[in-house]
Amino acid sequence: MPTADELISAGTVHGLAAVLREAAPRASDWRAVTGSAAGLGALGLSERARTVGAAMLADVGGGYGELASAVRAALARPELTGWMIWPVSEAVATAATAPGGDFADGLHLLAELTPRLTAEFALRGFLLADLDRSLAAALAWTRSPDPAVRRLASEGTRPRLPWARQVPALTAAPGVTLPILDALYRDEDEVVRRSVANHLNDLSRLDPGLATATAAGWARRADGATASVVRHAMRTLVKDGDPAALELVGFHGGREDLRVLGPLLERAEVPVGGALTFTARVTNVSDAPVSLVIDYVVHHRKANGRTSPKVFKLTKRNLEPGASAELTRSHSFRPISTRVYHPGEHALQLQVNGHRFDTAVFELTPAQG
Repeated sequence: MPTADELISAGTVHGLAAVLREAAPRASDWRAVTGSAAGLGALGLSERARTVGAAMLADVGGGYGELASAVRAALARPELTGWMIWPVSEAVATAATAPGGDFADGLHLLAELTPRLTAEFALRGFLLADLDRSLAAALAWTRSPDPAVRRLASEGTRPRLPWARQVPALTAAPGVTLPILDALYRDEDEVVRRSVANHLNDLSRLDPGLATATAAGWARRADGATASVVRHAMRTLVKDGDPAALELVGFHGGREDLRVLGPLLERAEVPVGGALTFTARVTNVSDAPVSLVIDYVVHHRKANGRTSPKVFKLTKRNLEPGASAELTRSHSFRPISTRVYHPGEHALQLQVNGHRFDTAVFELTPAQG
């Protein structure tokens, strides 16, 4: 993945300054923008965007009207494109939401900028300044003929948008963006639908019940692409073994449909650095076929003596009535950089379609010399 200094580089800034000088000449000759390239140093990507955006405001004297006029003049040139758009959109957001700015026109200008790259990050400034007005504008954008603007409506309002400033009001009330998602989940453009799925996945981390209920409603009003949207939106909950999410993506079979034997452990003790083999059997005791995601959970002992569960993938199986799945797995306790093993009592259990079954206890012992 490109680094920050490759995306918003000195060359990017000099290119922006050249476009501005040609499209919107000023007495300042856009010297602050040009000079900002020297101060990027070790700044991260969002800091670079805000630094260059602040330089734009310095060159126009900070007023929104002057800035908007210059930006619209530059938009007439195809050279205004790519990563130089982020600093421009940040300048627009700062000026439009400041006293004396023009909030409504600033939002319109973001919609004009977003097809050149994206204005999703700058939208956060508007959301922080006035959530209700910004969400109303985003809902209106869902009816835009331009897919880039429709994507802005979904992507810019994501509760956990990567690289972006967080908007506490979005995480405090996850449901406020649902009208936007409901308007777009069947969008004709795949990129827009992908954004909707990512947005609902964000919501699933904040309120799983709200996310699965929303996805279930979409499934009842589906078109040909809705199943794919739901699968992508439910990916975190599926990984976590959420039963409602698993059912939405096609896995069915409840606790009452299954008989689970095990896990049966090969031994009761395993040293750090060793492996524990276990077996299990899952039987479909219902009178209908079931489709299963079978995982296992290791309850690791922590330094304070408590345990913490970690889910590991095992297999997926379709079972006819009366059929069984015979399972075997060897789980390694070889030390890795992301986990410290603490000797003591641990436990292991099977998880099928999100439902956890009996627990088997074993002792993790110190590494053998």
